[in-house]
Amino acid sequence: MSELTKPVVEVPEGDAPTELTIRDLVVGDGPEALPGRVVRVHYVGVTFASGREFDSSWEEDRPFKFAVGGGRAIKGWDRGVRGMRAGGRREIIVPPRLGYGKQSPSALIPPGSTLIFVVDLLAVVGGPGAAAQTPR
Repeated sequence: MSELTKPVVEVPEGDAPTELTIRDLVVGDGPEALPGRVVRVHYVGVTFASGREFDSSWEEDRPFKFAVGGGRAIKGWDRGVRGMRAGGRREIIVPPRLGYGKQSPSALIPPGSTLIFVVDLLAVVGGPGAAAQTPR
């Protein structure tokens, strides 16, 4: 992925899935996001019910950095980003039990919401076995 641009998140037809759903939009060829590794990502999040954006790292160009499986992100992210490779773009649909459940952090996310994220894995920057690398 040479030119990174903010993705448009599309809501699939039908009912919201009840399990975590992962779909690679672009398969990266850089280091792999494994548990314990620190990753840097750009993302857009929308609610499944409305398709309205509730969060994005793109507006202020502020990628999010977290350790995969470290509990700093919602469970759907910890599981959904795992296995991605730097340079990849992935759609992750997160059911409420792996997202915010009934404890919404924002008025833009109704309690019990299924969430859709499009995540760009910019780099694997640390953790066990990871060299600080950026995708080509």
